[in-house]
Amino acid sequence: METWQQIVLLLIGGVVAFLFFPGVKRMLESSENAPKDWPGVLIPLALVVGFVILLIMAV
Repeated sequence: METWQQIVLLLIGGVVAFLFFPGVKRMLESSENAPKDWPGVLIPLALVVGFVILLIMAV
């Protein structure tokens, strides 16, 4: 990739980060007050890990 293309991609990335920052900041502030739901994350994750282990053992 040429130097000017890298510079343009860097500028585009900077503009995107600048435009999304206020929304991300607001989302992080509201997520601090949200109820925590760790079982809703850990149970499906454990099921996926168990399924992958089962697939590996079946080979």
